[in-house]
Amino acid sequence: MDPRALSTGIVHFGVGAFHRAHQAVYTEDAAAATGDPRWGILGVTGRSARVAEQLGPQDGLYSVLTKARDSESLRLIGSLRKVAFPAVDSAEVLRALASEDVHVASLTITEKGYPRTLSGELDTSNPGVAADIEALKAELAGRSFAGPARTPLGLLARGLARRYAGSGSPFAVLCCDNLMSNGKVTRDLVHAVAGAARAEDMLEWLRKSVTFPSSMVDRIVPATTEANRRAAERILGVRDDGLVVAEPFGQWVIEDNFLGPRPAWERAGAILTDDVGPFEVAKLRMLNATHSLLAYLGALHGHQTIAGAVADDALLNEARNLQRNDVIPTLNAPPGLDLHEYGESILARFANPNLGHTTIQVAMDGSQKLPVRILGTVADRLAAGEVPYSAAMMLAGWMVFIYRGRDVNGKPLALDDPMADILRETAAGSEAGLADRLLGLKAIFPEKVSANAEFRGALAARVRRLLSDVT
Repeated sequence: MDPRALSTGIVHFGVGAFHRAHQAVYTEDAAAATGDPRWGILGVTGRSARVAEQLGPQDGLYSVLTKARDSESLRLIGSLRKVAFPAVDSAEVLRALASEDVHVASLTITEKGYPRTLSGELDTSNPGVAADIEALKAELAGRSFAGPARTPLGLLARGLARRYAGSGSPFAVLCCDNLMSNGKVTRDLVHAVAGAARAEDMLEWLRKSVTFPSSMVDRIVPATTEANRRAAERILGVRDDGLVVAEPFGQWVIEDNFLGPRPAWERAGAILTDDVGPFEVAKLRMLNATHSLLAYLGALHGHQTIAGAVADDALLNEARNLQRNDVIPTLNAPPGLDLHEYGESILARFANPNLGHTTIQVAMDGSQKLPVRILGTVADRLAAGEVPYSAAMMLAGWMVFIYRGRDVNGKPLALDDPMADILRETAAGSEAGLADRLLGLKAIFPEKVSANAEFRGALAARVRRLLSDVT
């Protein structure tokens, strides 16, 4: 389908490499399969205008370089029709969200894009959240535009307020981030923004007319390198500044909870289901937790890529132990999924050397990722009376990564985390107390994990062992 024939039907928040290699591809395939031109995407960047600056001169066009172990292919994608930068384009995004032609907002804003307290409530002490609540109040009071939004959820809530005040037509907000029950999380936070703005009538409309389907997404999308861009340029004949790189595998499981129109994503290979939960938990605990284990232990042992870490027999054994000994006993397998085979398929995907997925890239934002990737497994094993030793090894890797800040060869390891300063300050001190100090961070570790004496002992022992191994 000619991209110029597409009208905007979706607003997507977080138009990074993952979205461009995943949801945008599924959406283009769905539109092509049905000949439905309603599903062009308005992408919304985060804090940086970089993607808008890359894709604007290219009319939203970009390519996906798919790299298998022994082959590669390139595909041009045209479903992303425009990219908006909220600092200057918030008004345009609000208009789109209010439009009767737009039916879906989707999100890949990463775990740190959901401003929550430890108890899971909206963090109204966040300055961006507070500013967006005041802007929403102004929108509801009749002012046409209250200035640029500060947060993705604030911009979304303001757009929904415009929709409520206008047509009031049904809408769906589809979360695609790695959060447990991600649709419910998003719904509760958006409702909380409206509640904080004392928008009771809008809240009632949200409850009746806006659904928040959960979804589970899976595709490995490493950082794009200059070598990747040169390879794509040899194929295309022109340079693509918006190029993204991905593995051949892709999966999207979507809760079928839409009141209005949506793309026929099932025609593009997505799974539409009444219950995403079992798929979601299996992916977070099996794939994402294993990814993090290989990232921290791999980086500490001098491996620059995840594939390099998987090629290390000792680390591969740690990954298998995590899956088999700690994770699988906590799971109910989704229909048709053998969890042991699933685990081996994950490791085979990670072993693809052509992806160049770096350990440092996967290691970022650990304070936000670990609670959803591994601490549920830890809590479930402890509740069953078992000590999750492999999960303790994974957390020990994270702790030593923070504490040492360098690998076994002395190379610095960058700590890219919204809590980086707090993590470094807490970790500082004697090696002997490292595990206890970091376990004391209530913003990360629930008491049912941090207060368990057996687990504390197991974690401290693995921290000591790992410090000895990488020193």
